[in-house]
Amino acid sequence: MRLTFSRLADRRPVETTVERDDGVVFAMRGAGGGADLPHDLVHALVETELGMDDGIWGCVADGVVWHSMRHVSGRQPPHAGERSARLKRERAAAIQRAEGVADLVARTARGAQVLPGEAAALDLPPDRVAAAAAALADAGRRWRALPVGETWTVEWRQQVAPRRRRR
Repeated sequence: MRLTFSRLADRRPVETTVERDDGVVFAMRGAGGGADLPHDLVHALVETELGMDDGIWGCVADGVVWHSMRHVSGRQPPHAGERSARLKRERAAAIQRAEGVADLVARTARGAQVLPGEAAALDLPPDRVAAAAAALADAGRRWRALPVGETWTVEWRQQVAPRRRRR
């Protein structure tokens, strides 16, 4: 799956193009903008760094469509809406964990307060949080240096084999 984040001027939502491996393309607007690292890019970078296949982008790769996503092109599989809703229910705990992990790593990268035990509560070794935070801080510097109108592309590759479908 390819994620392309467009760097727009300050105070404008981030524009992201999501090209799934099945050929379906979505556009979305997300939080962040200007010099701020987009929230969805934070997820892509953190989930990749930590090998989280069950996070936000792993869900999208498997067929979840969030309310912020607008279908642009490609034929969606039969029953795509039902599959998306089912996956959201089944993976609710993993999705919530991914939000917590992204928040923890982003705060660590900014040098903001992190409570003792937060990483342990999310089942993350502190050294992995530190490495992900360092990578995210570097990404923030690179994003701020990216000229308005340019893009940042992330190739999302799941770390584990996809689950087999039931027949």
